[in-house]
Amino acid sequence: MMHPGARLRAVIFDLDGTLVDTADDFIPVVQQLREECGHQPMDAQRIRSQVSNGSRALVKLALDISEEDSRFERFRQRLLDLYAAILGSHATLYPGVDNLLEQLANRGIAWGIATNKPREYTVPLLKKLALSPGSVVCPDDVTHAKPHPESLHKVCKELLCETKDAVYLGDHLRDIEAGKRAGMYTIAAAYGYIEDGDSASRWDADVIAAQSEELGGLLFPESELAYA
Repeated sequence: MMHPGARLRAVIFDLDGTLVDTADDFIPVVQQLREECGHQPMDAQRIRSQVSNGSRALVKLALDISEEDSRFERFRQRLLDLYAAILGSHATLYPGVDNLLEQLANRGIAWGIATNKPREYTVPLLKKLALSPGSVVCPDDVTHAKPHPESLHKVCKELLCETKDAVYLGDHLRDIEAGKRAGMYTIAAAYGYIEDGDSASRWDADVIAAQSEELGGLLFPESELAYA
């Protein structure tokens, strides 16, 4: 896809690992679950790399069990309860994102969120961070979660924007696939939660952001804006 250029009307973000760094909420939660089950702490980077894959992936990682294990749902609910208790306590916007959102507002460009994070955790997190996107679409709101493009179409509809005039940013292959299927220009957030053995260069995104501070220059390539 070509960058929308002067037609840019909306920027849509994935949440965890793209807009907000939530790993420092999940790391202690996984470690506590492991402790409760008699396991030693594990390397924090292994946990960080799985955050974008959600609670099921984190339980599998934490306890080395499959979803077929009769205890799996009980452990998953315990992880979610632990997360809910500290949700947003350590989460922060990625560097430069606050200034980027201010620049979008100054340019009259709408922004929204399309995430696979359930609404019951998404809304409190956004409130904690004082974020007010024009549209937030969670898996609860659609029939098909990403990589299906339904959530991106819904955000664009709510932002009164054609998909060709929007950009989608995400830190996982499923995000880039969803964006491409929706006919959107895509930016791979290589600074996010990338699994061991994976690389944003494999996702066929239109462009890659190695650092969050690069997003302004990628969204507005005609200017040399600094988001320090």
